[in-house]
Amino acid sequence: MTPQASTASPLSRKRERVRVRARGLRQSSPDAERALWLRLRNRQLAGYKFRRQHPIGPYFADFACVEAGLVVELDGGQHVEAEAVEYDRCRTAKLNEMGFHVLRFNDREALTERDGVLAAILDWLTAHHPHPNPLPQAGEGANASLPVAAEGPNMKDKS
Repeated sequence: MTPQASTASPLSRKRERVRVRARGLRQSSPDAERALWLRLRNRQLAGYKFRRQHPIGPYFADFACVEAGLVVELDGGQHVEAEAVEYDRCRTAKLNEMGFHVLRFNDREALTERDGVLAAILDWLTAHHPHPNPLPQAGEGANASLPVAAEGPNMKDKS
């Protein structure tokens, strides 16, 4: 085996750095992120799959629903400063270019108005993306589109 064959490629080293960075961000996340994650994880929000600290290009999204193209960002107090507002605006524009819509909430909203934040996320998802696992129709009229067998010469009245 040559020395080059045993070393990892630059791409795999970069992926590993991204994984380590995402893991570190998850472990050091603020209370607001942890609280919202408890309600988004395991497809708890109407069956939509969310990922936490998901890498998208050069960014790490706080929460991402890849199948719906949605990024949810929680902004702390530092995001009210002029430089941070401009950075967030540019970041949102770049994520939009990559095909993602960004919903932003502040940490206070995520902690004190969690149900409202979840309702806003669900409203966007249902308005812009079909449900990933829709329930089958049930009840009267559910099979209305199925053709009804017509009585023909081979059908006998069994009365």
